[in-house]
Amino acid sequence: MKNEQLIDIPELGEVTIRMSAKARRISIRLKPFSGVTLIVPQGESIKEGIRFLHEKREWIQANLRKLEEKEQKLTIFDEHTRFQTRSFALRISQHANPKVRLQLKDGILQVYYPANVPVASPEIQDTIRFGIEEALRMEAKRFLPGRLAWLAQQHNIRYQNVTIKNLKSRWGSCSATNNINLNLHLMRLPAELIDYVLLHELCHVHEKNHGPHFWARLDIMCNGQARQLDKAMKDYQTKIY
Repeated sequence: MKNEQLIDIPELGEVTIRMSAKARRISIRLKPFSGVTLIVPQGESIKEGIRFLHEKREWIQANLRKLEEKEQKLTIFDEHTRFQTRSFALRISQHANPKVRLQLKDGILQVYYPANVPVASPEIQDTIRFGIEEALRMEAKRFLPGRLAWLAQQHNIRYQNVTIKNLKSRWGSCSATNNINLNLHLMRLPAELIDYVLLHELCHVHEKNHGPHFWARLDIMCNGQARQLDKAMKDYQTKIY
């Protein structure tokens, strides 16, 4: 959106800074799957807002942990979970070993967990999630940079660097210097939505906000389907599998 930018704050991660004509004071908003938003009144400096973030660092970190607990409760992986990406499928089974074991081989991410520990326990769920995300990271690094480069060539767009990250609330971002960050969880999306996100970030190379010029350019790049594809993205969340 206009008047928004994304910055990386040490120890807090990605923070959305929103300039607001309605706000009367600097404030912080935390929402599940949206991360941290710093609201800065028009007329106040972003530098002052960042100083406020640092002052509230411990409070933010504590509440981010609570938000993460809420987010993870929405996804419980067990033997009946059906989860598949372009390159691997998830399988979960019990075994006699007292430790969790992960194995990615021949297109199967196999998770073995101890028979005496409930599969829904936090330690098992954290390990399963870790395994999924590492497998997604490998898949994303193999596929996304090449696909981004191909789409950029088709539309004669030049960007700087591309980085694959485990972003908390965004599918991708494009910095002021045209470095593109892509979420490893893109690999869970249908092919047409992966391309939509990549084109969305490429469009930001020339249009740094989500104003009319941005949407007009993106719609051309998406063959007139930009709004429909954007609406389809609402069926997916970065942290809900």
